[in-house]
Amino acid sequence: MPDRLGPRFAEPMFGKLTIIGFGLIGSSIARAARARNAAGAIVACDHSDEARARIGQLNLADEIHALPEKAVAGADLVILCTPVGACGAIAEAIGPHLQSGAIVSDVGSVKGAVVSACASHIPARAHFIPAHPVAGTEQSGPDAGFATLFLNRWCIVTPPEGADVDAVEKLAAFWRALGSNVEFMTPAHHDLVLAITSHVPHLIAYNIVGTADDLEQVTESEVIKFSAGGFRDFTRIAASDPTMWRDVFLNNKDAVLEILGRFTEDLSALQRMIRWGDGEGLFKLFTRTRAIRRSIIESGQESPAPNFGRNAKADE
Repeated sequence: MPDRLGPRFAEPMFGKLTIIGFGLIGSSIARAARARNAAGAIVACDHSDEARARIGQLNLADEIHALPEKAVAGADLVILCTPVGACGAIAEAIGPHLQSGAIVSDVGSVKGAVVSACASHIPARAHFIPAHPVAGTEQSGPDAGFATLFLNRWCIVTPPEGADVDAVEKLAAFWRALGSNVEFMTPAHHDLVLAITSHVPHLIAYNIVGTADDLEQVTESEVIKFSAGGFRDFTRIAASDPTMWRDVFLNNKDAVLEILGRFTEDLSALQRMIRWGDGEGLFKLFTRTRAIRRSIIESGQESPAPNFGRNAKADE
């Protein structure tokens, strides 16, 4: 498995790349694109004065703008790296200013709602091709990014029906250049898959950490003091950006509720096993789930090394 990005391209894939939203994902895209020479010029856009100042200090972009409509002028590739709830308004703002042939994409963890919110605002002269790099940490902001964030991770591309084939492949090639493996899905299938692999686990993490916080009020500091590796991993997930995850759950509620209903049924079955002392049932369940963990390691999506403290650049 590679541990670094490939060599720089002799010629950029895109003349100008505009990244709207410079948190963990946006700043990582900028770093990776610059490392591979995937874009001739990188344009940053962020509504935060503090973020724009930091982008300049870190030399992450050739141009820095506050307004999306200014940032997309002349861009060949535009990537929305904002919470999914903001994508529709941004698409509306940039639509009239997109040049012919421009590719507009995003990085949101929800696809169906993004397509509904954005597609009508992208003019026919441009190409709207949503995508989702399945990588991240609990950190945020321009300082949080790093060039190898996407290395050997999956990027799911969800082209709408009738999307230009060449534009889809060019976007896929861009993500491969940043180190990603690329998979294609429909938006609806993506949302169901991510509900079980990401969204519901995050919801469970937020819930269990909230429960522990309530208990901590009773037991003073014991919950924090004696937290074991499992609880530490829950707190890492629950430290993720609250705006982003609020928007994820509001915009993928159907798939999340479907998976959450199944999870609740399975949890009730597990509760019965414990209540009635069904050791054989518990052992069979834990053996089956342990195999899933081993499969994740074998596929290269996690290291087998113990990592109870979790590296600051650990994956989502």
